[in-house]
Formats: sequence, C-alpha cells, structure tokens
Amino acid sequence: MASKNIWISPDSDQWKAQKEGAERASRIFDTQRDAENYGRNVLQNNGGGELITQNQHGQIRSKDTINSNDPISRKDTEH
Repeated sequence: MASKNIWISPDSDQWKAQKEGAERASRIFDTQRDAENYGRNVLQNNGGGELITQNQHGQIRSKDTINSNDPISRKDTEH
C-alpha cells in the first residue's frame, strides 16, 4: 500500500511540498501557508492522509490528518 503522506519542508528561502518516498518536490512555494494549502488539497482529493510540516532543522513541527473530500456517505442506511 502506498503512503499517503505529504511533507512540507523549507528549501532555502522557499517551501516544498513532497509526497513521501518521492525524490523530487511536487511543487515549490514562496510561503509555508501556500505549501500547506496545496498539500491539504492534494490529500483531500486523493483519499486523505497525513500532512507533515518540518521546521528549518528538519524536526517535525506539526502533523495533521486530512480526511477525504468524499461527499458520499459510507453508512449503511438499509438496516
């Protein structure tokens, strides 16, 4: 099963959003907020996962579980 985590980390004076296990960044942003918003949108549209943000020293600053953006209820309404 593929990992559904996206890491947000500083890259010089910019921020990169990178899927876990990928060699290259998915996208580069001028601000941390833009990178995190991108990561949230990708995770919501692809079944959910963890959004992990690192600080300048490589330490995890925050982890956020993002749920799928699935409007269909999975509840059993028949019984």
